Amino acid sequence: MLDPDPPFRPVRRRDGYLPLEDLGLVGDGATAALVGLDGSIPWLCLPRFDSEPLLCGLLDGENGGHFALTVEDLRDARHYYEPDTAVLVTEMRGPDGLVRITDALVLRAGADLSDDAGASRGELVRSAVVLDGTARLRVELRPRGGAQARALASGLEVQASGRPDLRLHLRSNHPLDGLSTVHDLRQGDRFDATLSWGRVHRHHRFEPEAVLRDTAAAWRRWMRNFIYDGPQEPLVRRAAITLKLCDDWVNGSLVAAPTSSLPAPIGGVRNWDYRYAWIRDAAFTVFALRRVGFGGEADAFLGWVLDAFENSRQPRIMYTLRGDPVPEEVQDTGLEGYRRSAPVRWGNGAADQRQHDIYGEVLDCADQWLRTGGDLHPALWSKLAELARTAETAWREPDQGIWEVRSEGRVFTYSAGMCHVALDRAAGIGERLGLPGPITTWRAAADKVRELVLEQSWDEDAQCLSEHLGGGGSLDASLLALPLRKVVPARHPRMAATTAAVAERLSAGDGLLYRYLHDTSPDGLPGDEGAFLLCSFWLVDNLALQGHIERAERLYDSLCARASPLGLLPEQIDPSTGTFMGNFPQAFSHIGVIASGVTLARAKAGGTT
Repeated sequence: MLDPDPPFRPVRRRDGYLPLEDLGLVGDGATAALVGLDGSIPWLCLPRFDSEPLLCGLLDGENGGHFALTVEDLRDARHYYEPDTAVLVTEMRGPDGLVRITDALVLRAGADLSDDAGASRGELVRSAVVLDGTARLRVELRPRGGAQARALASGLEVQASGRPDLRLHLRSNHPLDGLSTVHDLRQGDRFDATLSWGRVHRHHRFEPEAVLRDTAAAWRRWMRNFIYDGPQEPLVRRAAITLKLCDDWVNGSLVAAPTSSLPAPIGGVRNWDYRYAWIRDAAFTVFALRRVGFGGEADAFLGWVLDAFENSRQPRIMYTLRGDPVPEEVQDTGLEGYRRSAPVRWGNGAADQRQHDIYGEVLDCADQWLRTGGDLHPALWSKLAELARTAETAWREPDQGIWEVRSEGRVFTYSAGMCHVALDRAAGIGERLGLPGPITTWRAAADKVRELVLEQSWDEDAQCLSEHLGGGGSLDASLLALPLRKVVPARHPRMAATTAAVAERLSAGDGLLYRYLHDTSPDGLPGDEGAFLLCSFWLVDNLALQGHIERAERLYDSLCARASPLGLLPEQIDPSTGTFMGNFPQAFSHIGVIASGVTLARAKAGGTT
């Protein structure tokens, strides 16, 4: 349960960095920024999520850059969101006073987030007020690589080094002698600053209070669509907002996370760039958002998926936010990495992997699109039908699987299951709409693949399904997703046995699960990793679908209790310490909060899920 009146706590660092639990997220549908409990902004990519970062002190405290607005001699702090918004409030106590700072990437007045792709103003507002006593406020804008500032009547024109494409304008209600200033304030005094980019309008009125009110109002209008009557309602509300903050409102795509290269674990090399759109995430996100009232976002995302698929020469597992191929993966040796965990990577080397689940993901998205009123022109149906034909044989062939292993491919059970999804959805679309194609053949092939998944992945010695066909393989938590994609029923004896096996043998303790065990299922990378949160939410779903309602709810509550004070979740948890690992916040984890909450609510009500 989120605390509406969180306590103040000391600001602590590990290896010179704030823990991920002490970071909040603000965004405007074009980009997002992380705001620290200490008033720093150590992460902001401009002008878009997947652009070069202007501020990346998150990945190098000395050289990455930040936008600091903080109380000198800070003692303790707390932060919280204004209810049903992405407007973040941080309260800081210094030796002589209390300061409240409000941060937002602002939205246009009257913006409708359900269908307004132009809601962003391209502006970050930071507004501080002294609530009690006095405070010395330190303000510093330090882009990566440095910057030059030129004084104008309206503020400072800022040119970041190496970014000739990016025009910045910094304004304040206090004099700014440069990019680093100190201001002595008394009770009731305000310090307001706005950082603008893109089409900078120097002669816009400087009205930070008004734009913050407009931004909060826009978020609350959007949240009127929220429909949910189940457990952990405040956290489910926050999860919906967090997914919206990962949403690219212009294109309809969604980043897996707004960050890159946050390590899992600290000191390891599993540092990836997640600022792109995975088709797999699309299917899960659409399903989750639609279940809590956000059909518009779901439809926009489905439309983006089908456009990206139709425009590419071959189906890809991920795309840029505009639907283009993802850049090649490169290492940035100029940054030391979060908590000195190099390497820092831009781009993603898994973009060209072979992953057979893509056929099922695209056809599942198409099926959802059509079931909610979308249209299907002949050229698109032709490409979808070709995917189904490919899935008829692809399930027998090795690939890199859902976890994108960087080792030799295998015939993964999950990938085969998703080939069943491709065939099943193609057959269903063809049957409902009377479309041309070997519908009967697809239906028979879908049934055959389901049968073979249950037979050929069954490990008689282990008494559970295994990660790949042929039996004798390792256990993999992705098997828990099979009932959720309607490949096999959750109550099938072999699925129930597999659920029990995953809960026991992949347990990291206290309800956490590993995706797989690295000693029995090597993935081509050195070292281990943390517990993967989405897998635990899948376990909640399976338990609920199997009728173990009380156990499912206890697990769900324990997972929700791991959220940060702001209601945010990472990709992974360190089982030994409970600390956050991996890119943050992670869309998949918040999908789990929503989907498992809905599944539990329906199971408790005795309805279908």
